Amino acid sequence: MAITYSNLYSQLCSYDNLLLAFKKAKKRKSRKPYVLEFEANLEDNLKQLQWELQHETYLPTPLKTFIIHEPKTRKISKSHFRDRIIHHAICNIIEPIFQKTFIYDSFANQKGKGTHVALKRFDYFKRKASKNNTESCYFLKADVKHYFDTVDQEVLIEIISAKIKDERVISLIRKILENHKSREVGKGMPLGNLTSQFFANIYLNELDYFVKHKLRVRYYLRYVDDFVILHKFKHKLRFYKNRIDEFLKSRLKIKLHPNKCKIKPLTCGASLLGYRVFYYHKLLRKSNFRKFQRRFSKFKESYLNRTINKEDLLRFLTGWLGYAMHANTYKLRCSILETYSKTKELYQK
Repeated sequence: MAITYSNLYSQLCSYDNLLLAFKKAKKRKSRKPYVLEFEANLEDNLKQLQWELQHETYLPTPLKTFIIHEPKTRKISKSHFRDRIIHHAICNIIEPIFQKTFIYDSFANQKGKGTHVALKRFDYFKRKASKNNTESCYFLKADVKHYFDTVDQEVLIEIISAKIKDERVISLIRKILENHKSREVGKGMPLGNLTSQFFANIYLNELDYFVKHKLRVRYYLRYVDDFVILHKFKHKLRFYKNRIDEFLKSRLKIKLHPNKCKIKPLTCGASLLGYRVFYYHKLLRKSNFRKFQRRFSKFKESYLNRTINKEDLLRFLTGWLGYAMHANTYKLRCSILETYSKTKELYQK
């Protein structure tokens, strides 16, 4: 019988939990004016939030939305700072409950996981599936079409309610979800919210269990809504794809992206988390490198025009080199560093 949890709301509303949530919400933003303003009267502000939660009068502030174009064009929704505290307060209480149910091979938005751990796991899978690269194998690479925009809020609430039997917690989660104004009522989560990242894992944990326990797939991993399966037979991957698409439509009311669902031999290279992964090596995706080149040119120009300093340029470059070093890019990185050195020389003239 599945374990359920009730009487969580008092823990969620406790001052200690809200204080911890505040500390998490201000991380890497401690100098922002809105954080300093909230912190100036921290105890009063937290007690006001606590009162609103206890009396169930809390209402989230309407989201601010804006468009970003890197790494791809997306609409980001920004929550008010006090709402972000509530998001952390919710996750502090219910995340440990659901974390225990996640499969090992789910890699997004979890401590000790991430893109590079996922890539290492994929390397392990490709060795196992190909018997140490002695046999050919295929991969199914897919993602969900417009995932964050199409999540069905009622299905999500149903999944959460299967474990969380506290109606006040569920009511608070509904308020957070309904604060997102989407094209279709009852659909979607705001991209950019902490709760959305967490709920995204809860939602597709249903897919993980279907793949691992119903289809009994051995070499499967997922990062948010991107997933990959390895198998030595192409027809088996076609079967998995069809069954997964049926499950997503019937159980979760979402569907695979028709243009991003591909079955290919591993010799073609699997496009995974910004890299192209082959049997014996990894390359950067060409589109990612082109974006880097454009941004690097702008940074160099700004540096030579003295609108940014050397530390700004180096910070950007160090971040990219940290990403690039996980692929076979030694010569490329040397070339980039040489360009950086020449830029410094031009600056000093």
